[in-house]
Amino acid sequence: MTTRRPTTLAELDAAVSECRACPRLVAWREEVAEVKRAAFAGQKYWGRPVPGFGPADAAMAIVGLAPSAHGGNRTGRMFTGDPSGDVLFRALFDVGLASQPTSTRIGDGLELRGTRMAAPVRCAPPENKPTPAERDTCRPWLARELELLRPTLRTIVVLGGFGWQALMPVLATAGWAVPSPRPKFGHGVELVLEGTSELRVFGCYHVSPRNVSTGVLTPLMLREVLTAAARSAGLN
Repeated sequence: MTTRRPTTLAELDAAVSECRACPRLVAWREEVAEVKRAAFAGQKYWGRPVPGFGPADAAMAIVGLAPSAHGGNRTGRMFTGDPSGDVLFRALFDVGLASQPTSTRIGDGLELRGTRMAAPVRCAPPENKPTPAERDTCRPWLARELELLRPTLRTIVVLGGFGWQALMPVLATAGWAVPSPRPKFGHGVELVLEGTSELRVFGCYHVSPRNVSTGVLTPLMLREVLTAAARSAGLN
C-alpha cells in the first residue's frame, strides 16, 4: 500500500491501479495487454491492477479471486467482459442488485445497488493462480477497502475457497472477530462475525466456467445465496 493511507474509496481505487508490488503479476498483466486475444485485438487493454466496483456506502460486498486476463485486465472493471461475469451479473440483475444483466466495459451504464465487488488479488495471475506471497502482498488493499466500507457493510458473499481463505485474515485486520480455528469454506455456509458491527459472510461456489458448465454451481444456487445475503443486508 502507498505510504499515505487512503481515506476514501476513490483514493484507494486510484492507488490500487498504480500498484507494482508483485513483479510476476506486473509482467504477466502487461504482457497480456500487449499481446491480447485475437477477439479483442482492436481494443486497448487496461493492463493494470483492477480496483473495486460499486457504491462507497455498500451494504453488501462480493469477493472473488482475481481479475481474469482478458476480462477485468482488459476492461478495468471487476468481473467484466468474461464468462464468469456474464453469469454473475445476470444473477445480480435477476435478484435486483444490478441495473442491467450484462457488464461489458466501463461506461456501459451498469450500476450496482448497495453492492460492491472486490478481490483479494488485484492483478490477473498466470493460469488464474496467484501465489500465497502475492495474495499476502495484496492483502492490505482489501483490508483497507473493508475498513472504509465498515460503517455500512452488513454482508459479504465469497466466491470460492481461495477467496474464503484469503478473506479471513483480512476480516480480522479490518476489525471483525474471526473464530479460531478459522471456519471452513462451503457453498451455502453462513458465518456471523462480531465487531464494531455484525457482519454475515456467505460462502458460494465460484462462478467459473468449469463450475457452471459441470453444474457444480447453477444459476438458481447462485441466486439463492445472493438473495439470502441481500436480505441480511437489508437490500430486499
